Amino acid sequence: MLSVRTRILVSILIVTALGLIASGGITYFVQRERVLAAVDENLLRTVPDLKSIAANGSSGTPPATVDALLRAAMQQVVPDAHESVLGIIDGKAALVPAATLPFRIDSDPALVRRLVAEGSGTNVVMGTAVRPIGTIRYIIIPVSVGGDTNKGLYVAAYDLGGELGAVVESFQSYVVVALIALVLVGLVGWFVSGRLLRPIRLLREAAARNSITDLSERIPVVGRDDISDLTSTINQMFDRLEESSMSQRRLLDDVGHELKTPITIVRGHLELLDAGRRDDVEATRALAIDELDRMSDLVSEISLLADSRAADFVTLAETDLGLLTESVLAKASALAPEREWMVDRAASGTVPLDSRRITQAWLQLAENAVKYSAPGLPIAIGSDLSPARTGDILQIWVQDGGPGIAAEDQARVFERFGRLESSRRADGSGLGLSIVTAIAQAHGGDVDLVSTPGSGSTFTIRIPLGRLESQAAEAAGREEEGT
Repeated sequence: MLSVRTRILVSILIVTALGLIASGGITYFVQRERVLAAVDENLLRTVPDLKSIAANGSSGTPPATVDALLRAAMQQVVPDAHESVLGIIDGKAALVPAATLPFRIDSDPALVRRLVAEGSGTNVVMGTAVRPIGTIRYIIIPVSVGGDTNKGLYVAAYDLGGELGAVVESFQSYVVVALIALVLVGLVGWFVSGRLLRPIRLLREAAARNSITDLSERIPVVGRDDISDLTSTINQMFDRLEESSMSQRRLLDDVGHELKTPITIVRGHLELLDAGRRDDVEATRALAIDELDRMSDLVSEISLLADSRAADFVTLAETDLGLLTESVLAKASALAPEREWMVDRAASGTVPLDSRRITQAWLQLAENAVKYSAPGLPIAIGSDLSPARTGDILQIWVQDGGPGIAAEDQARVFERFGRLESSRRADGSGLGLSIVTAIAQAHGGDVDLVSTPGSGSTFTIRIPLGRLESQAAEAAGREEEGT
């Protein structure tokens, strides 16, 4: 099986060869026809020259006999480089010029007989003959003089091989140059195709070397052409694959670690279970169900995080921010009715959002505030639209009066299963803020934390609306096309 590089090169050489053959062949035949036309023109010019000689002779007196006319013509007509002439009287070769001729017509008796037979009439005859002396183009001019009963023929002939020699030599030179050009095109094509296909070869080799445990192989980017852009895109794809693989490995490690605890707890209690004691059985049953429920919640949250990477994770629709804020406040109040819940600010207007996902993230922040802030302290939620250069930015937040988070620990709370030592005793999987972040990112936004130890924390979801409006318009356009 031929490689792509070889097939490209063969295609280039075939197209180039066909082009060279076509251009060379056309040029050769055009030049050949020009030479043949010039030969015919020179032969026909002999007719008026011979008439002039018949009218004036060599001394101003018309020749009295056919022999005298032909002799005068032999004296006055100077043959070209590849031309020969012959005077025929009564069917026999009689006269030739005194000048050195490139070939002799009378040296071929059969040709002379053919000329006599064709020129027996009264009309000028032109023809072509392939003879041992070469391929000749000739003209036969009947000659007669009043008062002389002899019949004469004046024959002029050109050696076409000699006339076309320059054209043939030119074409032979062209063939040599074309072959050299074809070789050069092949060498350049081999080099260029190798240069262009090198990233693809490196991609194949890099893909072969990369494995599920090591995706660090990258392709060197050389130049600024389309292939270089392709190489950069492929390297970016490897970056995403490596990041995704590492994320999956971290997730599996974290899930394994998190699931190990409830499994160990359930197994330990089952091993120590005294089946004869009803109260021990009931306590172990309740504990097992509780741990299984916790594992079920954990699996659901992991599935949600996995789904957050899908394109249809969020469904945008025009959402009234005022009503959404009131709805979230009512739902959050049910999480801890004994708490004082308040609204800092409520934005107005409609924006494209997935209200279900935003409500889920907002309530997750409210639930965290309930868990990690001291009982009795108020919790505030709010929403706001802030103008920006690229469009409005929606901000929704939850503020609590809890113990706050130190600056060095703030990044950790957004990690999957990330929990601070001070919050280890709180219920939860440690995936809550990861889910909030995933929902914010699915809307093109992020989550911001402002916290001071001892002064509480404020978690804010920031969503740029310019990008969401473009996505909503594109989705609406696709729906219209579908209908």
